[in-house]
Amino acid sequence: MKLLVLDTSTEYCSAALWLDGEVRARRVRADQQHSSLLLPMVEALLNESTLGLRQLDGIAYGAGPGSFTGLRIACAVTQGLAFGADLSVVGISTLESIAEQAGANRVLTVLDARMAEVYWAAYQREAAGWRCVSEPALALPESVCVPDGADWIGAGNGFAAVGEVLRPRLSNQLVRIDDTIMPDAAAMEPLAAAVFERGEGMDAALAAPIYLRDKVALTIEERRARQTA
Repeated sequence: MKLLVLDTSTEYCSAALWLDGEVRARRVRADQQHSSLLLPMVEALLNESTLGLRQLDGIAYGAGPGSFTGLRIACAVTQGLAFGADLSVVGISTLESIAEQAGANRVLTVLDARMAEVYWAAYQREAAGWRCVSEPALALPESVCVPDGADWIGAGNGFAAVGEVLRPRLSNQLVRIDDTIMPDAAAMEPLAAAVFERGEGMDAALAAPIYLRDKVALTIEERRARQTA
């Protein structure tokens, strides 16, 4: 199976090729330059692998949650490439990609959502893959909690962004915390391969980001009131 995966959900821009289990990847800190960096990354990966788009079996993208603009870029580029090459697509959770990198079977993932909030979810690795124990949510850091059970670890830059709130509450419930892990196309590759192997690829027209935040203009006080109501 040959897959292309794109992620622009954070300040990093990444692309990766899955070639029957071998991963080739590019990743750079893009800040606001994702749209100008992503396609050259894809072209470089395909050229060094002597592949054309039509030789791929599908394209996956970081569906979110994450930056509004970033999510739209990866989704739109995926759709454009897939339409042109008649390929199916899948969206991969950015939070699940954090869990994939954490090196543990139980992972509490927390991603900085700005505006004094975080995106978070909890995953447990099972024989069939990751099972979502706590569904992805946008929340104030005070709302993040560790699921029942032992050997949970924390992962994601949310532990750095709002660590002053998260660490005092959660450190004694977590085996360790890695606040450097970010969503990444290479980490999404095995997740995407599993979806395609199950025959769950979809038409590119159905691709859509997962935003979670439905209103950006709320004040901090309004968000607190909404989440504690």
